[in-house]
Amino acid sequence: MEEFVTLTIDDQEVKVKKGTTILEAAKQAGIDIPTLCFLKEINEVGDCRMCIVEVEGRRGFATSCIQKAEEGMIVHTHTPEVLEARHIILDLILSNHKIECLTCTRSGNCELQKLAQKFNVQKIEFPGEMSKHTIDDKSPSIVRDFNKCILCRRCIATCKNVQEIGAIDCIERGFESCISTTYDNSLNDVDCTFCGQCIEACPTGALHEKENIDDVWTKLKDPDTYVVVQTAPAVRVALGEEFDMPIGTNVKGKMVTALKRMGFDKVFDTNTGADLTIMEEANEFIERVQGEGVLPMITSCSPGWVRFAEKNYGDLLSHLSSCKSPHQMFGAVIKSYFAEKYGIDRNKICTVSVMPCIAKKYECSREEMEVDGARDVDYVITTRELSRMIKQANIDFNQLEDNEFDNPMGEASGAGAIFGTTGGVMEAAIRTAVDTLENKKIEAIEYQEVRGEKGIKEATLNVAGTEIKIAVVSGLANAKKMMEQIKEGKSPYHFIEIMACPGGCVMGGGQPIKDAKTRASVDVRKLRADSLYAIDEKSVIRKSHENPVMKQLYDEFFEKPGSHMAHKYLHTKYWEKPKYELEEG
Repeated sequence: MEEFVTLTIDDQEVKVKKGTTILEAAKQAGIDIPTLCFLKEINEVGDCRMCIVEVEGRRGFATSCIQKAEEGMIVHTHTPEVLEARHIILDLILSNHKIECLTCTRSGNCELQKLAQKFNVQKIEFPGEMSKHTIDDKSPSIVRDFNKCILCRRCIATCKNVQEIGAIDCIERGFESCISTTYDNSLNDVDCTFCGQCIEACPTGALHEKENIDDVWTKLKDPDTYVVVQTAPAVRVALGEEFDMPIGTNVKGKMVTALKRMGFDKVFDTNTGADLTIMEEANEFIERVQGEGVLPMITSCSPGWVRFAEKNYGDLLSHLSSCKSPHQMFGAVIKSYFAEKYGIDRNKICTVSVMPCIAKKYECSREEMEVDGARDVDYVITTRELSRMIKQANIDFNQLEDNEFDNPMGEASGAGAIFGTTGGVMEAAIRTAVDTLENKKIEAIEYQEVRGEKGIKEATLNVAGTEIKIAVVSGLANAKKMMEQIKEGKSPYHFIEIMACPGGCVMGGGQPIKDAKTRASVDVRKLRADSLYAIDEKSVIRKSHENPVMKQLYDEFFEKPGSHMAHKYLHTKYWEKPKYELEEG
């Protein structure tokens, strides 16, 4: 039987479960207490002390994010003494913070900035020596600027406790303390997977994606360059948040219109690339099940997951599908089939992918992601970068009319849409694989077993008289559990989907950043995922192999899934990589 305690917060009686913190109790009572280092269920350490309160009968202040509520406790959250102490704490943090808000990528969405405004900070009360650090921008995906770090440790907790990578930690002591990596090397050279979850956790601009905005504008301004853009499914259900729309709003039509106004020659849908991935991946899975490959087969659409596997499980890479991810496949199609069909010099085509993921920047730069000297994808920009470009172009996004993706290749299935959420790749692949193995059209196509927020989901399907065991894995901590099981020879599965980011691409490291309070009170993943499932439900075509664009592509260019031409353009290989690439000396 659950126990409860009753306490008084700001003269309001509150009854909460025993073990509830003062911060959570105050929230339940509708009382706001400011926080900075706090990240619900991830970083609850009380380091920054912004959440201090007074408790009657006790000396000093209590840190509300870690102090448990007790029976009869009387709490005051905004006495003059509490407010003054918080102001001093904030001043001390700001005294060692590189203040360049007007030019910072997080301006307007910075938790430190919001607190400074809330407490009416107009000058630095404690000016003095500031720590100075070299900006780490060696990685193709992520920039680390410790000069803007406030030592909240939210990034460390996310990397270590959520993803179980531990690529970053606090080093040195006292004034020299900083968040860094093994031997203070670049994130590019350690066990970082570029998943970007640390960026989503960071309350300031200390971590952000490597921008490619200027590169894309340069190409758009060049009259001799034919610029083609494609957008991932997760982008359309998150982009609107950058323009104050409700979380999960599907802004596909406005997004397409904005891209056309910005000057892209063609605007395509990565969902079509997802359908192509399913055609190849389902075929590869069927071949393996029928005895022509290693099982379990694991999806390879998530580049953060692939980098993790290459660095930690090099001996198990044969389990990964050889299929490129959807945007890489589509990029290869644009520079081959599309260029040939419409008489465009492929060397004059620039392909741009709008992705929810910063690891896609790394992926498109990989040496093997090209065919006959032509890069599949030239640039990747995140959902956040696209929103900044739209604002740069002075486009009133909310007032835009809806538009459709360009043809040819403008048609995609609902299966392609659900790629953006955990379980979506598996569900899309199974829809096609089951039809193929059963040699008939199966009407029941919604596989609820692989939907939802659980980190590991599993199901057993009876297909053409054969039991097929499948699993869906979300987050690298869970991926590690699955890989250890395979390594020990104990895996019962035939097919496994792995996504690096908890929740899948809808929660990718390039998506709109939500502050700690929003993350604690709203299920962002579910709202975005539900929007993708709604797209699928409303689609006329809900299976990749039923998309007429797929038939056209194979009839006119690839011949059939798994063909020589398909392998040339749509498949790749992965390589074991050293966990650390430390510079000598």
